[in-house]
Amino acid sequence: MNEKIALFGAGGKMGVRLARNLVNSEFRVAHVEVGEAGRQRLKDELGLDCVDADGALDGAEVVVLAVPDTLIGTISHALSPKLRAGTMVVILDAAAPFAGHLPERPDLTYFVTHPCHPPIFNDETTPEGRRDHFGGIAAKQSITSALMQGPEEAFDLGERVAKAIWAPILRSYRLTVEQMALLEPGLSETVCATLLDVMREAMDETVRRGVPAECARDFLLGHLNILAAVTFKEVPGVFSDACNKAIQFGKPRLMRDDWLGCLDEAEIAESIRRIT
Repeated sequence: MNEKIALFGAGGKMGVRLARNLVNSEFRVAHVEVGEAGRQRLKDELGLDCVDADGALDGAEVVVLAVPDTLIGTISHALSPKLRAGTMVVILDAAAPFAGHLPERPDLTYFVTHPCHPPIFNDETTPEGRRDHFGGIAAKQSITSALMQGPEEAFDLGERVAKAIWAPILRSYRLTVEQMALLEPGLSETVCATLLDVMREAMDETVRRGVPAECARDFLLGHLNILAAVTFKEVPGVFSDACNKAIQFGKPRLMRDDWLGCLDEAEIAESIRRIT
């Protein structure tokens, strides 16, 4: 145990989150950050110093790329000649791997992991847990992971790294990279984030038409709570006849008949192309 992790992008928003969780983990960590502001942030918030890339990679079994999707290809190709065979490269989102932006190095292990984030319905009892909407601080969250390439036995190491950086953990799911891409950007962003944005626009329109803003927000979020609880079987019950009738007529008013096509492989690939 006590494998060494080289954490690239350690001073960025995501990097600091990961660095904070790795401080008390089973792993040894070398932090790499090219930006002076990020290096200072890491020092001020966690008391951690950075090293250069070569020093971080010396003896590292795992390289974690906590960098934006648009930089994964450039950075991974720049690092590739410096990585010894058998090194595990951990990517925090399926987009760049799905799009084929990683180097052709069959002797490397590619491991992809991404958090589910704390669920709306949970058993958090502390104020910190209830306010940890992103996860990785106080609220339990599930995680997804995929062994994109590498020996089967490497999955255990990748999952240990994933559980450390996203802790505390509720459940851990093993998927393929393709399944992870279906979840994000497909399910979580193209569908969920878009519909939430539509809900916010509708709420703003009710305010424009005269409903007090605080009332409209309370009304929408309160109904979102109970309607989601019924829809996802968190509580027993069914919608009223009036609600079912509103859905029957509302869905064709709001949604195209072929809207599920946004989850087709070709559309997922095009969505990923746009963001990488």
